[in-house]
Amino acid sequence: MTRLEFDGVSIDIASARIVSDVSLRIEPGELVGLVGPNGSGKSTLLRSAYRVLRPSGGAALIGGESVWSLSAREVARRRAIVTQHTVLGAEFSVEEVVAMGRTPRKGTLDRDTACDQRIIERALDDVHMRWAARRWFTTLSGGEQQRVLLARALAQEAGLLILDEPTNHLDVRAQFEVLDLIRQLRMTTLTALHDLDHAVSYCDRVAVMAEGRLVAVGVPTDVLTPDLVHDVFGVRAVLDTHPITGRPRIAVASSSDPGPRG
Repeated sequence: MTRLEFDGVSIDIASARIVSDVSLRIEPGELVGLVGPNGSGKSTLLRSAYRVLRPSGGAALIGGESVWSLSAREVARRRAIVTQHTVLGAEFSVEEVVAMGRTPRKGTLDRDTACDQRIIERALDDVHMRWAARRWFTTLSGGEQQRVLLARALAQEAGLLILDEPTNHLDVRAQFEVLDLIRQLRMTTLTALHDLDHAVSYCDRVAVMAEGRLVAVGVPTDVLTPDLVHDVFGVRAVLDTHPITGRPRIAVASSSDPGPRG
């Protein structure tokens, strides 16, 4: 497994500073949730690790090496990504989508080998989507598509997984299924999340961003206090224990909500 590190990362877009001096380390095997209001810089920070946005200061490091000192192919071998919006330029079967994950491991003219096929099938098994191998990707539900994209990431055999809002637009059951799967993988994982309760329930640590800066990092129940949640997100919060799972949970409400009526 691979360590991911942001070392004093600052990012400017169109002369505006979007991310300011962020330092954060994700240790091997750790699941870290990146949370913050819309516009706080979460996705921009992730793109510096994708090797899409070059920092104006600092560096995103994978395995101790700057992503910009490595070739795009080498970065793809070390980290896999699942973004919010995946648009495929043509109709592909589920198996073909997962096979795309093998591309960084192959030469330009190389064909799939028996070893590649075993890796593809194992990745589909890991996400419980082997049954859909011959289905068109676009015919699947949102939750099923996310599972296939996770399988594509697994087929890369990278040591690091980066996700940007993996539960976005999914129904409640699909959200839990995807998060359960991510947790079970036990890969080094950084994921941006909107739902604070998901962050509390699933993450080893959370990193909180506000206005382009990292304002807190640590165990979710230590970091997502009512005071911090109010200051950063502008809502009220209560931390307690989930009556069904027994795990910590966080409940939020509008600061202007007057409470029960009658």
